[in-house]
Amino acid sequence: MSVIRYYATGKRKSSVARVWLMAGEGKVTVNGRSSVAYFPRVAWQGLIAQPFQVTETAGRYDIVVNVFGGGLTGQAGAIRHGISKALLQVVPELRPSLQKQGLLTRDSRVKERKKYGQKGARKRFQFSKR
Repeated sequence: MSVIRYYATGKRKSSVARVWLMAGEGKVTVNGRSSVAYFPRVAWQGLIAQPFQVTETAGRYDIVVNVFGGGLTGQAGAIRHGISKALLQVVPELRPSLQKQGLLTRDSRVKERKKYGQKGARKRFQFSKR
């Protein structure tokens, strides 16, 4: 007998999370480690748990995540996006509640590039009139 697994990809900044969702008791594994070990800050753990709190499905699904790129904040956001998309595959009726919280929308904010002839993306060299 095979276990039914649902797959979704979540993205945030330069992080990409591949999320597999299956029936279970709420274990979250990120890159082979527990989510608490991988994300020491409570804020990051809260980001990951948000889709389950919104849909009231906490403790029903086990999650295996492979995430790479970016920092831990971006990775947590990518995992949140991936979990939300995977939950939709399991129960399509959750769409309105997830959409209302903005969990299905990919946060498109990324770092602005540095411009040539300048110090940074927005910062300029000091202007000297004389």
